[in-house]
Amino acid sequence: MKRGEERAGFEALATAGADDAAAKALADRLKTKLDADGLKSLAALWLHTAAAAPERVAGIYDAAAEGWLGAPVGGRPAQFADAPPEPIPAAFWQGLWGLLDEPPGKLTAPNVTTRTAALAGEVSPNIQGRVAQAAMAYPGVPAAVAQGMPRRFTLEALARGPAGSLAATFHSLIVDNGFDLEVLDRDGLGLDKLPSPLGYLNARILQCHDLWHIVGGYQTTALHEVAISGFQLGQFGHHYSAMFLGMVLTRVAFERPEGGPLLLDTILSAWAHGRRTPPLLGVDWEAVWDRPTAEVRRRLGVSAYVSPWPADLFEQLSAAA
Repeated sequence: MKRGEERAGFEALATAGADDAAAKALADRLKTKLDADGLKSLAALWLHTAAAAPERVAGIYDAAAEGWLGAPVGGRPAQFADAPPEPIPAAFWQGLWGLLDEPPGKLTAPNVTTRTAALAGEVSPNIQGRVAQAAMAYPGVPAAVAQGMPRRFTLEALARGPAGSLAATFHSLIVDNGFDLEVLDRDGLGLDKLPSPLGYLNARILQCHDLWHIVGGYQTTALHEVAISGFQLGQFGHHYSAMFLGMVLTRVAFERPEGGPLLLDTILSAWAHGRRTPPLLGVDWEAVWDRPTAEVRRRLGVSAYVSPWPADLFEQLSAAA
C-alpha cells in the first residue's frame, strides 16, 4: 500500500472512531499478538478522542487498559455528555503528518511540546467547549475549579521547607534542573480568558506538573514524561495529554511497531494509576509543604507509580548507541 493511501485510511479510522468494546478488543488482540495494523487502529481511536470526541477519552482508555492489563481499571465513575464526533480538519492532518515526518534527531522535547500544542489549535472550533464540559465530569474537577485561579508558588516559600520535606524536594527539582516554577507564563498565555474550567486547568497543570512527578512517583526521564501524560489524562482528561499520547502512539505504529508493548505498558499503567489515585487537582499543597513526601502520599491516599520498564530506559539506549 502506498503511503498516501495508508495515511488516508488511518484518517478515516480516526474520523469515524469506534466504541469502547472495540478499544478493549483491539488492546486484547495486541496483547496476544502485536501487529502494526492493530496498533494503528488503536492509535487512530486515541486521536479520535483528542481531535473529535473528548467525551470518549475515559471510556476508550478504560477499555484499552482493561484489554491490555487484563483487569478493569476501577476508576471513579463519571457521566459524560453524548455527542456526535466533530469533523477533523485537513489542517490537523497536515500538522500531524508534518510532525511525524520530522527526523528523530530534530524532535527535541520543546519542539514536540510546541508542535503538539499547535495540533490542538487545528481541531474544530467546537472542541474547546466540549473539552471544558468533559473535564467537569471528572472527579474532583468541579470542587477544584470552584476555588478560583490557583495562587502562584514561589521559590522563596519552597526554600523555607525543612530538609526532606515536599517543599525542599520540589525546590531542589526546580533549581537543580534549571526548570521554571510554572513552566510557562500564565498571564502571557492569557489563561484567564479561556472558558471555564480551561483557564484553571491549564494554570494548575503548569504549576503542578513537576510537583505531580514527585508525589506520583514519576521520574523526570523521557519515558516517564510519556507516563505522566497518561496519569494526567486519567486524572482529569487533560486535552494536551490526549493529543500527545495519540501522536506518540501513531508515530510508533507507523515507524516502530515493535515498540508498541513498551508504550502501551507505560501509558496504560499510568492511565490506570491516574484513574485510581484520588484527585490531586484541588489539593492545598501549601498546607503540606513542610511534610515528607511519603507522609503527603499517605495523607492524600496516593501510591507511587510502579513503572513496568526502567524509568531511564531511553537514556540508557541513547548512551549505548
